[in-house]
Amino acid sequence: MVQLTHSSDVELPGFEFLTNVRVVRNAAVDSLESPGIQEHQAMSDTVQIRALCESDPETISRAFRTIGWGKPVAQYQRYLAEQEAGSRTCQVATVAGQFAGYVTVNWNPPYSAFVELDIPEIQDLNVIPEFRRQGIGTRLLDWAEKEIALRFGIAGIGVGLHPGYNAAQRLYVKRGYVPDGRGVTYRDRYVEEGMPVVMDDDLVLHLTKRLTHEPSDAGP
Repeated sequence: MVQLTHSSDVELPGFEFLTNVRVVRNAAVDSLESPGIQEHQAMSDTVQIRALCESDPETISRAFRTIGWGKPVAQYQRYLAEQEAGSRTCQVATVAGQFAGYVTVNWNPPYSAFVELDIPEIQDLNVIPEFRRQGIGTRLLDWAEKEIALRFGIAGIGVGLHPGYNAAQRLYVKRGYVPDGRGVTYRDRYVEEGMPVVMDDDLVLHLTKRLTHEPSDAGP
């Protein structure tokens, strides 16, 4: 039996789902409640999903800094470099031109099971609190899955196990994700039976979903 200890030093992200917490901390997204039809239509008219660009790192970092989340400019500069190198794809959501959230697809994830099976991983899904419950997180996930489906038949994702990830766990199951059957990892190492671990963002269960689109022969 795994002994779990909650770390009092870890600030729980609240009403959140976080996609991958081994390399970067993720943040809150949408609740499981969908917006109404009229609200959804209004949002659809103003929401734009586009590629991460050179002007974004400072804007994104500043947006999270204003709500007390430390996401350095260097993180998004690294994402830009990885995007240019072809190892990561990043998409940003804006509402009426204002930054609202983002998601990335890591084509070369560090999780060993995904490396072994050649599975890309959806990582670092974030939506700014004022834009939650408006379907933006769902739209970002839709984009990520469609992007992966163009090249691969399976998408991977990692989710934390502490209460801050409750909404994420429910949503991923609802979207068709299932555990990969390899157990739980802590800081990229599998947790063995009886091993004491801290219940923080680094305790992760990895999930996979078989996509409906047939992948092409093109690589990432």
